[in-house]
Amino acid sequence: MRKPIFIRSLTEDEQRQIHAGLRSSNAFVLRRCQILLASARGQRAPEIAEQLGCNDQTVRNVIHDFHASGLAVLQEGSSRPHHLRTTFTEEGCQQLQDLLHRSPRDFGYDRSQWTLEMAASVSFQQGITATLVSTESVRRALSRLKTNWKRAKCWITSPDPKYLQKKIARDRLMAWASQQPTWAIGFADEVWWSRFALPHLHAWQSKQYPVRLQQQSWQKGDPDPKALACYGVLWQKGTAADPIRQDMSLRFVSGRPVSDITTQFLAWCCARLEKQGKTAWLLIWDNASWHNSKKVRSWIRQHNQEVKKEKKGVRILPFYLPTQSPWLNPIEPKWVHGKRNVVEVNGLLTANQLIERVSAYYRSPLEPRLVIPEKVA
Repeated sequence: MRKPIFIRSLTEDEQRQIHAGLRSSNAFVLRRCQILLASARGQRAPEIAEQLGCNDQTVRNVIHDFHASGLAVLQEGSSRPHHLRTTFTEEGCQQLQDLLHRSPRDFGYDRSQWTLEMAASVSFQQGITATLVSTESVRRALSRLKTNWKRAKCWITSPDPKYLQKKIARDRLMAWASQQPTWAIGFADEVWWSRFALPHLHAWQSKQYPVRLQQQSWQKGDPDPKALACYGVLWQKGTAADPIRQDMSLRFVSGRPVSDITTQFLAWCCARLEKQGKTAWLLIWDNASWHNSKKVRSWIRQHNQEVKKEKKGVRILPFYLPTQSPWLNPIEPKWVHGKRNVVEVNGLLTANQLIERVSAYYRSPLEPRLVIPEKVA
Protein backbone atom coordinates (compact mmCIF):
# COMPACT_ATOMS: atom_id res chain seq x y z
CA MET A 1 0.00 0.00 0.00
CA ARG A 2 1.36 3.42 -0.97
CA LYS A 3 2.11 5.93 1.74
CA PRO A 4 -0.64 8.57 2.12
CA ILE A 5 0.30 12.08 0.99
CA PHE A 6 -1.30 15.41 1.92
CA ILE A 7 -0.54 19.01 1.17
CA ARG A 8 0.97 21.27 3.81
CA SER A 9 -1.06 23.82 5.71
CA LEU A 10 -2.37 26.60 3.48
CA THR A 11 -1.83 30.26 4.22
CA GLU A 12 -4.78 32.66 4.14
CA ASP A 13 -3.65 34.07 0.81
CA GLU A 14 -3.30 30.58 -0.69
CA GLN A 15 -6.75 29.60 0.55
CA ARG A 16 -8.27 32.76 -0.95
CA GLN A 17 -6.67 32.16 -4.37
CA ILE A 18 -7.54 28.46 -4.42
CA HIS A 19 -11.20 29.19 -3.54
CA ALA A 20 -11.24 31.83 -6.28
CA GLY A 21 -9.98 29.19 -8.68
CA LEU A 22 -13.13 27.15 -8.08
CA ARG A 23 -14.99 29.80 -10.10
CA SER A 24 -12.52 29.67 -13.00
CA SER A 25 -13.78 28.79 -16.49
CA ASN A 26 -10.49 26.98 -17.11
CA ALA A 27 -11.01 23.27 -16.43
CA PHE A 28 -7.30 22.81 -15.68
CA VAL A 29 -7.32 25.43 -12.89
CA LEU A 30 -10.66 24.21 -11.54
CA ARG A 31 -9.52 20.58 -11.30
CA ARG A 32 -6.28 21.45 -9.51
CA CYS A 33 -8.02 23.71 -7.02
CA GLN A 34 -10.45 20.89 -6.23
CA ILE A 35 -7.54 18.50 -5.64
CA LEU A 36 -5.72 20.92 -3.33
CA LEU A 37 -8.78 21.73 -1.21
CA ALA A 38 -9.77 18.06 -0.93
CA SER A 39 -6.26 17.17 0.23
CA ALA A 40 -6.35 20.06 2.72
CA ARG A 41 -9.54 18.53 4.18
CA GLY A 42 -7.62 15.31 4.85
CA GLN A 43 -8.87 13.22 1.94
CA ARG A 44 -6.45 10.68 0.51
CA ALA A 45 -5.29 10.57 -3.09
CA PRO A 46 -7.37 7.48 -4.15
CA GLU A 47 -10.51 9.02 -2.65
CA ILE A 48 -9.92 12.35 -4.42
CA ALA A 49 -9.20 10.55 -7.71
CA GLU A 50 -12.46 8.59 -7.46
CA GLN A 51 -14.51 11.73 -6.78
CA LEU A 52 -12.96 13.72 -9.64
CA GLY A 53 -12.71 10.84 -12.10
CA CYS A 54 -8.95 10.89 -12.54
CA ASN A 55 -5.95 8.73 -11.67
CA ASP A 56 -4.57 8.79 -8.14
CA GLN A 57 -1.09 9.43 -9.57
CA THR A 58 -2.43 12.65 -11.06
CA VAL A 59 -3.51 13.71 -7.58
CA ARG A 60 -0.10 12.84 -6.16
CA ASN A 61 1.65 14.81 -8.95
CA VAL A 62 -0.42 17.91 -8.17
CA ILE A 63 0.43 17.68 -4.46
CA HIS A 64 4.14 17.20 -5.20
CA ASP A 65 4.12 20.15 -7.60
CA PHE A 66 2.38 22.33 -5.02
CA HIS A 67 5.05 21.53 -2.45
CA ALA A 68 7.74 22.36 -5.03
CA SER A 69 6.32 25.54 -6.65
CA GLY A 70 3.35 26.67 -4.59
CA LEU A 71 0.45 28.30 -6.42
CA ALA A 72 2.39 28.14 -9.70
CA VAL A 73 0.90 24.66 -9.94
CA LEU A 74 -2.32 26.34 -11.09
CA GLN A 75 -0.65 27.63 -14.28
CA GLU A 76 -0.88 25.27 -17.21
CA GLY A 77 2.47 24.51 -18.81
CA SER A 78 3.48 22.85 -22.05
CA SER A 79 2.20 19.34 -22.65
CA ARG A 80 5.31 18.50 -24.59
CA PRO A 81 7.44 15.82 -22.92
CA HIS A 82 10.63 17.09 -21.33
CA HIS A 83 12.74 14.50 -23.07
CA LEU A 84 12.11 13.23 -26.58
CA ARG A 85 13.29 9.78 -27.35
CA THR A 86 15.51 10.10 -30.39
CA THR A 87 15.64 7.09 -32.66
CA PHE A 88 18.53 8.62 -34.66
CA THR A 89 21.84 9.16 -32.90
CA GLU A 90 24.08 12.05 -33.93
CA GLU A 91 26.01 9.68 -36.14
CA GLY A 92 22.75 8.25 -37.47
CA CYS A 93 21.50 11.74 -38.36
CA GLN A 94 24.63 12.38 -40.39
CA GLN A 95 24.22 9.03 -42.14
CA LEU A 96 20.60 9.93 -42.88
CA GLN A 97 21.69 13.22 -44.43
CA ASP A 98 24.28 11.43 -46.58
CA LEU A 99 21.60 8.95 -47.57
CA LEU A 100 19.29 11.68 -48.88
CA HIS A 101 22.09 13.01 -51.09
CA ARG A 102 21.93 9.77 -53.06
CA SER A 103 19.23 8.73 -55.49
CA PRO A 104 16.47 6.36 -54.28
CA ARG A 105 17.13 4.38 -57.46
CA ASP A 106 20.40 3.23 -55.89
CA PHE A 107 18.26 1.29 -53.39
CA GLY A 108 15.86 -0.30 -55.85
CA TYR A 109 13.11 2.33 -55.96
CA ASP A 110 11.62 3.44 -59.27
CA ARG A 111 11.54 7.16 -58.46
CA SER A 112 14.07 9.96 -58.08
CA GLN A 113 12.73 11.76 -55.00
CA TRP A 114 12.78 10.62 -51.41
CA THR A 115 9.71 10.28 -49.24
CA LEU A 116 9.74 9.98 -45.46
CA GLU A 117 8.49 6.40 -45.71
CA MET A 118 11.30 5.47 -48.09
CA ALA A 119 13.90 7.16 -45.88
CA ALA A 120 12.63 5.23 -42.83
CA SER A 121 12.70 1.91 -44.69
CA VAL A 122 16.18 2.38 -46.17
CA SER A 123 17.53 3.63 -42.82
CA PHE A 124 16.44 0.36 -41.25
CA GLN A 125 17.82 -1.72 -44.15
CA GLN A 126 21.18 0.05 -43.99
CA GLY A 127 21.45 -0.36 -40.22
CA ILE A 128 21.15 3.36 -39.44
CA THR A 129 18.28 2.58 -37.05
CA ALA A 130 17.81 -0.58 -34.99
CA THR A 131 14.10 -0.80 -35.82
CA LEU A 132 11.77 0.47 -38.50
CA VAL A 133 10.97 4.00 -37.31
CA SER A 134 7.97 6.18 -38.06
CA THR A 135 7.90 8.99 -40.61
CA GLU A 136 7.60 11.48 -37.74
CA SER A 137 10.91 10.20 -36.33
CA VAL A 138 12.55 10.83 -39.71
CA ARG A 139 11.01 14.30 -39.92
CA ARG A 140 12.31 15.20 -36.43
CA ALA A 141 15.78 13.93 -37.31
CA LEU A 142 15.80 16.05 -40.47
CA SER A 143 14.59 19.04 -38.47
CA ARG A 144 17.57 18.64 -36.15
CA LEU A 145 19.77 18.73 -39.25
CA LYS A 146 17.97 21.89 -40.47
CA THR A 147 16.94 20.01 -43.59
CA ASN A 148 13.58 21.10 -44.98
CA TRP A 149 11.41 20.30 -47.98
CA LYS A 150 12.14 23.09 -50.47
CA ARG A 151 11.76 23.73 -54.16
CA ALA A 152 14.85 22.59 -56.05
CA LYS A 153 16.75 25.32 -57.85
CA CYS A 154 17.43 25.01 -61.55
CA TRP A 155 21.17 25.25 -62.00
CA ILE A 156 23.08 25.62 -65.23
CA THR A 157 26.77 25.76 -66.02
CA SER A 158 28.50 26.98 -69.11
CA PRO A 159 29.89 24.24 -71.38
CA ASP A 160 32.46 26.69 -72.72
CA PRO A 161 35.94 25.25 -72.00
CA LYS A 162 37.34 28.80 -71.84
CA TYR A 163 34.65 30.07 -69.49
CA LEU A 164 37.00 31.16 -66.71
CA GLN A 165 39.42 32.94 -69.06
CA LYS A 166 36.58 34.82 -70.76
CA LYS A 167 35.01 35.82 -67.46
CA ILE A 168 38.32 37.18 -66.18
CA ALA A 169 38.84 39.03 -69.47
CA ARG A 170 35.35 40.54 -69.21
CA ASP A 171 35.98 41.76 -65.66
CA ARG A 172 39.34 43.27 -66.59
CA LEU A 173 37.91 45.07 -69.61
CA MET A 174 35.05 46.47 -67.54
CA ALA A 175 37.44 47.62 -64.82
CA TRP A 176 39.64 49.39 -67.37
CA ALA A 177 36.80 50.94 -69.38
CA SER A 178 35.09 52.26 -66.24
CA GLN A 179 38.18 54.43 -65.64
CA GLN A 180 38.02 55.98 -69.12
CA PRO A 181 35.70 59.02 -69.22
CA THR A 182 35.10 58.73 -72.97
CA TRP A 183 34.25 55.02 -72.90
CA ALA A 184 30.77 53.56 -72.48
CA ILE A 185 30.00 50.09 -71.13
CA GLY A 186 26.81 48.49 -72.40
CA PHE A 187 25.29 45.02 -72.04
CA ALA A 188 23.17 44.17 -75.07
CA ASP A 189 20.51 41.53 -75.46
CA GLU A 190 17.17 40.80 -77.13
CA VAL A 191 13.91 39.63 -75.63
CA TRP A 192 10.43 38.68 -76.75
CA TRP A 193 7.54 40.48 -75.05
CA SER A 194 4.50 38.23 -75.22
CA ARG A 195 0.96 39.60 -75.10
CA PHE A 196 -0.34 36.25 -73.83
CA ALA A 197 2.31 34.53 -71.70
CA LEU A 198 1.95 35.16 -67.95
CA PRO A 199 5.03 35.57 -65.74
CA HIS A 200 5.59 34.04 -62.31
CA LEU A 201 4.33 36.79 -60.05
CA HIS A 202 4.14 37.65 -56.34
CA ALA A 203 1.58 40.26 -55.25
CA TRP A 204 0.07 41.65 -52.07
CA GLN A 205 -3.28 39.92 -51.71
CA SER A 206 -5.75 38.52 -49.20
CA LYS A 207 -8.18 35.62 -49.13
CA GLN A 208 -11.00 38.04 -49.78
CA TYR A 209 -9.26 39.76 -52.68
CA PRO A 210 -6.89 37.27 -54.34
CA VAL A 211 -4.81 38.21 -57.37
CA ARG A 212 -5.58 35.92 -60.28
CA LEU A 213 -3.74 36.16 -63.58
CA GLN A 214 -6.29 35.38 -66.27
CA GLN A 215 -4.90 33.49 -69.24
CA GLN A 216 -5.94 35.19 -72.48
CA SER A 217 -6.37 33.40 -75.79
CA TRP A 218 -5.76 34.62 -79.31
CA GLN A 219 -8.85 35.66 -81.21
CA LYS A 220 -9.27 35.43 -84.94
CA GLY A 221 -8.94 38.83 -86.52
CA ASP A 222 -6.47 40.16 -83.94
CA PRO A 223 -4.27 42.54 -86.00
CA ASP A 224 -1.35 42.55 -83.55
CA PRO A 225 1.35 39.88 -83.30
CA LYS A 226 1.36 37.50 -80.35
CA ALA A 227 4.80 38.70 -79.25
CA LEU A 228 7.14 41.59 -80.00
CA ALA A 229 10.91 41.38 -80.30
CA CYS A 230 12.95 44.07 -78.61
CA TYR A 231 16.63 45.05 -78.61
CA GLY A 232 18.03 46.54 -75.44
CA VAL A 233 21.23 47.85 -73.87
CA LEU A 234 21.86 48.24 -70.15
CA TRP A 235 24.43 50.99 -69.60
CA GLN A 236 26.91 50.77 -66.74
CA LYS A 237 28.28 53.81 -64.98
CA GLY A 238 30.36 54.30 -61.87
CA THR A 239 33.32 52.26 -60.75
CA ALA A 240 33.90 48.56 -61.30
CA ALA A 241 33.61 47.94 -57.57
CA ASP A 242 30.31 49.84 -57.27
CA PRO A 243 28.65 49.83 -60.71
CA ILE A 244 25.44 51.75 -61.43
CA ARG A 245 23.18 49.94 -63.88
CA GLN A 246 19.93 51.84 -64.31
CA ASP A 247 19.72 53.42 -67.76
CA MET A 248 18.49 51.31 -70.65
CA SER A 249 18.01 51.95 -74.36
CA LEU A 250 15.27 50.00 -76.14
CA ARG A 251 14.17 49.52 -79.74
CA PHE A 252 11.29 47.27 -80.72
CA VAL A 253 11.37 45.33 -83.95
CA SER A 254 8.73 44.70 -86.59
CA GLY A 255 9.62 41.06 -86.99
CA ARG A 256 12.44 39.06 -85.46
CA PRO A 257 16.08 39.75 -84.55
CA VAL A 258 18.35 39.32 -87.56
CA SER A 259 21.77 40.63 -88.51
CA ASP A 260 20.41 43.57 -90.54
CA ILE A 261 18.33 44.72 -87.59
CA THR A 262 21.32 44.30 -85.27
CA THR A 263 23.46 46.63 -87.36
CA GLN A 264 20.66 49.22 -87.39
CA PHE A 265 20.45 49.03 -83.62
CA LEU A 266 24.22 49.37 -83.18
CA ALA A 267 24.31 52.41 -85.45
CA TRP A 268 21.47 54.02 -83.48
CA CYS A 269 23.28 53.39 -80.16
CA CYS A 270 26.53 54.84 -81.52
CA ALA A 271 24.72 57.99 -82.64
CA ARG A 272 23.31 58.47 -79.14
CA LEU A 273 26.71 57.86 -77.51
CA GLU A 274 28.36 60.36 -79.85
CA LYS A 275 25.94 63.05 -78.66
CA GLN A 276 27.04 62.25 -75.10
CA GLY A 277 30.69 62.82 -75.98
CA LYS A 278 31.71 59.16 -75.99
CA THR A 279 34.36 57.84 -78.35
CA ALA A 280 34.28 54.09 -77.65
CA TRP A 281 31.76 51.47 -76.58
CA LEU A 282 32.61 48.24 -74.78
CA LEU A 283 29.79 46.07 -76.09
CA ILE A 284 29.17 42.94 -74.01
CA TRP A 285 26.71 40.40 -75.41
CA ASP A 286 26.17 36.68 -76.01
CA ASN A 287 26.87 34.47 -79.01
CA ALA A 288 23.46 34.71 -80.70
CA SER A 289 23.61 34.15 -84.45
CA TRP A 290 22.55 37.76 -85.14
CA HIS A 291 25.47 38.92 -82.94
CA ASN A 292 28.15 36.58 -84.15
CA SER A 293 27.27 36.47 -87.85
CA LYS A 294 29.72 37.37 -90.58
CA LYS A 295 27.56 40.33 -91.59
CA VAL A 296 27.57 41.86 -88.10
CA ARG A 297 31.30 41.32 -87.62
CA SER A 298 32.01 42.87 -91.01
CA TRP A 299 29.78 45.85 -90.23
CA ILE A 300 31.54 46.48 -86.91
CA ARG A 301 34.95 46.25 -88.58
CA GLN A 302 33.96 48.68 -91.35
CA HIS A 303 32.31 51.00 -88.85
CA ASN A 304 35.48 51.16 -86.73
CA GLN A 305 37.60 51.81 -89.82
CA GLU A 306 35.39 54.73 -90.81
CA VAL A 307 35.54 56.17 -87.28
CA LYS A 308 39.32 55.90 -87.31
CA LYS A 309 39.59 57.43 -90.79
CA GLU A 310 37.20 60.33 -90.19
CA LYS A 311 38.22 60.74 -86.54
CA LYS A 312 34.57 61.08 -85.70
CA GLY A 313 32.05 58.72 -84.13
CA VAL A 314 32.11 55.89 -81.61
CA ARG A 315 34.25 52.79 -82.00
CA ILE A 316 32.76 49.47 -80.91
CA LEU A 317 34.76 46.87 -78.98
CA PRO A 318 32.56 43.76 -78.95
CA PHE A 319 33.12 41.16 -76.25
CA TYR A 320 31.39 37.81 -76.63
CA LEU A 321 30.41 36.12 -73.39
CA PRO A 322 31.05 32.41 -72.79
CA THR A 323 28.50 30.03 -74.23
CA GLN A 324 25.31 29.63 -72.19
CA SER A 325 26.26 32.02 -69.40
CA PRO A 326 23.32 34.45 -69.01
CA TRP A 327 24.31 35.26 -65.42
CA LEU A 328 27.27 37.23 -66.80
CA ASN A 329 24.88 39.63 -68.54
CA PRO A 330 23.12 41.81 -65.92
CA ILE A 331 20.40 42.80 -68.40
CA GLU A 332 18.85 39.31 -68.12
CA PRO A 333 17.20 39.85 -64.69
CA LYS A 334 16.05 43.27 -65.87
CA TRP A 335 13.86 41.54 -68.47
CA VAL A 336 12.35 39.25 -65.83
CA HIS A 337 11.40 42.12 -63.52
CA GLY A 338 10.06 44.11 -66.44
CA LYS A 339 7.67 41.34 -67.53
CA ARG A 340 6.24 41.17 -64.02
CA ASN A 341 5.63 44.91 -63.93
CA VAL A 342 3.97 45.39 -67.32
CA VAL A 343 1.60 42.40 -67.19
CA GLU A 344 -2.14 43.06 -67.38
CA VAL A 345 -3.83 40.96 -64.70
CA ASN A 346 -7.25 40.52 -66.26
CA GLY A 347 -7.01 41.82 -69.80
CA LEU A 348 -5.13 41.70 -73.09
CA LEU A 349 -2.80 44.51 -74.14
CA THR A 350 -2.48 45.68 -77.71
CA ALA A 351 0.98 45.86 -79.25
CA ASN A 352 1.15 49.64 -78.82
CA GLN A 353 -0.01 49.44 -75.20
CA LEU A 354 2.64 46.84 -74.45
CA ILE A 355 5.36 48.96 -76.07
CA GLU A 356 4.26 52.01 -74.08
CA ARG A 357 4.29 50.11 -70.79
CA VAL A 358 7.73 48.61 -71.43
CA SER A 359 9.23 51.94 -72.45
CA ALA A 360 7.70 53.68 -69.42
CA TYR A 361 8.97 51.01 -67.00
CA TYR A 362 12.56 51.24 -68.28
CA ARG A 363 12.33 55.05 -68.74
CA SER A 364 13.33 54.68 -72.36
CA PRO A 365 11.91 57.18 -74.91
CA LEU A 366 9.50 55.76 -77.47
CA GLU A 367 11.24 55.15 -80.77
CA PRO A 368 9.94 53.86 -84.11
CA ARG A 369 10.22 50.14 -84.57
CA LEU A 370 13.22 48.81 -86.44
CA VAL A 371 12.15 47.26 -89.73
CA ILE A 372 13.70 44.27 -91.46
CA PRO A 373 14.78 45.20 -95.00
CA GLU A 374 12.63 43.63 -97.70
CA LYS A 375 15.53 41.64 -99.15
CA VAL A 376 16.01 39.97 -95.74
CA ALA A 377 12.37 39.54 -94.85
